[in-house]
Amino acid sequence: MFQNFRLAMAWVHTWFGLVLGFVLMVVFFFGSLSVFDREIDRWAIPESRFEPQPMPSFDRILKPVFESMQPSPESVAAMRPRVDGPMPEHFDTPVRWGAYTTHRDPVLGVFAGYQVPNAKDPEELVWGNRTIDPRTGESLPDDHLKIGSQFFYPLHYSLNFHWKDLGYWIVGLAALIMLVALVSGVVMHRKLFRELFTFRPGKSSQRRILDLHNLTGVVALPFHFMFAFTGLVIFAGMYFPVTHTQLEPLHDLHEIIEAEETGLPHERAGVAAPIASVDAMVAEAQRRWASKDMAGDVGFLAVQHVGDANSYVSGYRAGTDRIALTGEGIHFNGSTGEVIREDPVPSAVENIGEFLTGLHLQHFRHWLLRWLYVLGGLAGCVCIATGFLFFVKKRKRQHAQKGVSGARTVEALAVTTVTGMLIATLGILIANRLLPANLPARGDWEQYCFWAVWALAMAHAFWRSGPVSAVRTAPAWIEQCRAVAVLAVSAVALNWITTGDHLWRTLSAGYWPVAGVDLALLGSAVLALWAARQLKRRDRRAARAADESAAGEVVHA
Repeated sequence: MFQNFRLAMAWVHTWFGLVLGFVLMVVFFFGSLSVFDREIDRWAIPESRFEPQPMPSFDRILKPVFESMQPSPESVAAMRPRVDGPMPEHFDTPVRWGAYTTHRDPVLGVFAGYQVPNAKDPEELVWGNRTIDPRTGESLPDDHLKIGSQFFYPLHYSLNFHWKDLGYWIVGLAALIMLVALVSGVVMHRKLFRELFTFRPGKSSQRRILDLHNLTGVVALPFHFMFAFTGLVIFAGMYFPVTHTQLEPLHDLHEIIEAEETGLPHERAGVAAPIASVDAMVAEAQRRWASKDMAGDVGFLAVQHVGDANSYVSGYRAGTDRIALTGEGIHFNGSTGEVIREDPVPSAVENIGEFLTGLHLQHFRHWLLRWLYVLGGLAGCVCIATGFLFFVKKRKRQHAQKGVSGARTVEALAVTTVTGMLIATLGILIANRLLPANLPARGDWEQYCFWAVWALAMAHAFWRSGPVSAVRTAPAWIEQCRAVAVLAVSAVALNWITTGDHLWRTLSAGYWPVAGVDLALLGSAVLALWAARQLKRRDRRAARAADESAAGEVVHA
């Protein structure tokens, strides 16, 4: 079929990259935004615009919050088909309480799981979630969307398409194909080192695009490979769910044996018992971590078998001082406060898994490395976008002569995925500032705005892609670049108008989470205007050259 292996790899690189490149563009872009998801949350929820807080007192702050919680209506509705008989109006048996925070979180996320009477699977729970101010315990509105951590972040690994977990599988397939595209790209480019330093802006537009594609692909090659691979490692349990197949009984037996070996009860005793001071347990955990020269901030706190004689409390270290996602968990008897177990030193295999997971999730405290993650992700976006453009440039004239619409379709999809995605992102930020604060299901409306704006951008891209059939660039690129500039400046202005936190104020106060988002928006506006101007100049040059060519043909005739 192919003359040599290199041509075969070129075919694989081109078509695999084209088919799933649109998904990878979403993954890279929203993965880049997710590096600063907590900062975007603070921009989106003005009530959370204060400094990050440590894990608060359990006895004074968290315990009253947990005792006042109930499962969410969505969780109860999802559980209803798996229950024999009616669902109770009030759930009285909490099974698990948990609180999680990072060194970048001003607010605290808490969750609680409740036993469901007559459930077909007694171990299946219904869940309630709440976001609180850790200084006071007051709850933030449940329907206010954390755009960074609850929308952009899951979008990059699930496409926010949760039916049958199909979004996870699509992204997993795209990550696998990306590894194939990276390897095939290396095979294609035999002079890899030379292309690392090659960019010829004075050459033809097709040559410039290919140079930029090669440059961004080669420079960030280790980063791209690492993120695709570690993403697959993180979700390996979903892609290969051996514990939910014929091995499920063995998995359940392993949990029971593990509970016996560790001393952490697997089942409730059925005897009510009050919980001891969790604050004292946390202090003891911090003392033990300090004795090992470890940072003592608590990142995750959980109570299992709440209110039962077999209850136990687990405290996990935040671990911001290392890449590996380890918690050095210490577990206490919930009734007496005595230490039951300290997690042992992980094995070599566990260390590798924790390192790869931590490398991807970057919970460590290192701002320069965070920015390198962002630049690597954006380099991936540029690499994919230029791949689309090169595909269209190379085939545009050929398809026009044959009357084929392939190049036009790919260019319209490229516009949708590049500038259209930016417009949708800005659309949700603008909706966040314009929708009334007391609007019911406000977070859902913000998400509807995102998808609606993206759909409109897609319709516009296809509508304005007609000139591609005449071997010209789609006007949608220029028009959507201008739209990006206008919307980005509008988002900054609306943040000022609705909150009073204008850029000068946030910069003067050194409040970088909000100032950083505003600066990024303004920078995007400048780049979008520059891109629109460059595209307009190029179109004028192309039109002038076409006119001169036509005039020359007339004179010659």
